[in-house]
Amino acid sequence: MSDPYASRTPVHEQVVDGFGTVRVLPLDPGADAAVIHRWVREERAVFWGMTELTEQQVAAVYAHMATLDTHHAHLVVRDGEPVALLQTYEPEADRVSECYDVRPGDIGVHLLLAPAGPDGGQPGWTARLMAAVAAYVLLGLDRRRVVVDPDVRNEKAVARFLGLGFAAGPVVVLPEIDLPDVYLPEKKAQLAFLDRELMFPG
Repeated sequence: MSDPYASRTPVHEQVVDGFGTVRVLPLDPGADAAVIHRWVREERAVFWGMTELTEQQVAAVYAHMATLDTHHAHLVVRDGEPVALLQTYEPEADRVSECYDVRPGDIGVHLLLAPAGPDGGQPGWTARLMAAVAAYVLLGLDRRRVVVDPDVRNEKAVARFLGLGFAAGPVVVLPEIDLPDVYLPEKKAQLAFLDRELMFPG
């Protein structure tokens, strides 16, 4: 089967032993909207806040994000199959900065995994994928620490991050944002942090 993403230039490419080749591609709002829309409309993605959006509205959200210097969206592909939506952002340009002391070298991450395939979840799958994502974010972008802010009700995501080595921070309330281009309701979030030294010692 040919790789439909082969012609696109990745910002990061890594062969992960026993897993495959992981490529992090800048999201193309038009070309990738159908895949992203399929993921975000599922009940399990309710905390992503896009279950009610049409494919066109999803494309518009990411087209707007593409105009920002502080927030970036990526499609993560493994051996030609899309496996995750990765968003990175500068914490000082995000509402999370009102809830913790941002350090130089911090980078914020949102990660939405693709639905499990017909065989269901595979042990170690997320850890291998996250290792490649962490290599891009911490080494490729030369950052010191990752911050994540999953909804406290999203127990699966919180447990997943802690299981991957993130240290739990405080539970905070991210303020509502109501702007012409962006609306985000207030969110009670569990902050968690991953230091580069822990993931990549030495």
